[in-house]
Amino acid sequence: MGKMTVLSLLGLGLAFFRDPWSSYQTRFNVFREVEPVELPNCNFVKGIEAGSEDLEILSNGLVFVSSGLKYPGLKSFEHDKPGKILLMDLNEEEPTVLELRIIGSKFDLSSFNPHGISTFTDEDNTVYLLVVNHPDFKSTVELFKFQEEEKSLLHLKTIRHKLLPNMNDIVAVGPEHFYATNDHYFLDPFLKSWELYLGLAWSNVVYYSPNEVQMVADGYDFANGINISPDGKYVYVAELMAHKIHVYEKHANWTLTPLKHLDFNTLVDNISVDPVTGDLWVGCHPNGKKIFFYDPKNPPPSEELLSSDVLGTEFRYILLQI
Repeated sequence: MGKMTVLSLLGLGLAFFRDPWSSYQTRFNVFREVEPVELPNCNFVKGIEAGSEDLEILSNGLVFVSSGLKYPGLKSFEHDKPGKILLMDLNEEEPTVLELRIIGSKFDLSSFNPHGISTFTDEDNTVYLLVVNHPDFKSTVELFKFQEEEKSLLHLKTIRHKLLPNMNDIVAVGPEHFYATNDHYFLDPFLKSWELYLGLAWSNVVYYSPNEVQMVADGYDFANGINISPDGKYVYVAELMAHKIHVYEKHANWTLTPLKHLDFNTLVDNISVDPVTGDLWVGCHPNGKKIFFYDPKNPPPSEELLSSDVLGTEFRYILLQI
């Protein structure tokens, strides 16, 4: 309790040494406006009206989608229903989605609140799906085995740890091994709101395995999406409120060494990596204020960021507004 009080007073004290409102406006990009763009090859997929927080594409074209996230401060479109994992097949001419059945006697489906997701394919082609879950707004990782013929997910295990209190996204490096982002330091909702408002940059990245858990990077202003390069040598972390993507070298002992960060004029969220080129596809929010203060008459815009040659000397990117 003493540490919590000191940290709270420190955070509040920072407000007297800088202009928090000006910083808030910059971090949330409150003045940025974008015009809607009609994309020629963009088609609406029915069945995801409750929103999709994250997706994971397998090499065979199957796609897992986490849907129905309930997150404090954000608009929920199905607040009275549990979340779900959807499946889509990109090999179809007009892809549709179906809800995967979740089986397992110990899994509480009624409190399922999926956030970030990641997959790991074993040597025998078994596909494991790891899902960040927020039952009653806590944080767990749910480990599932994908059963393609049955179109179901078999729940194998729930993972909890004191170093994983506020998970957002996850990238699997084994069936029970992963890196995860914590997007806040505090657990208390009131202190979380001050942490976000003041931009305290106390969130982090944690490596988890059954035998070892360690914080491997910290100092983020809302750590968000995370992913790994196709060769497994580099880890990418999106820092939402700082508008940055951090690039790290991954070592054999699972620690990370910072190499560079990439700056953008948008709030960077989830990261997908092209398995062939290594390019980054990043879901982004041009105006963060509209996310937290939802107006159905003026909904928050989104845009897709494509970054090429991230590890080289000719880094470039384009923004695809939606």
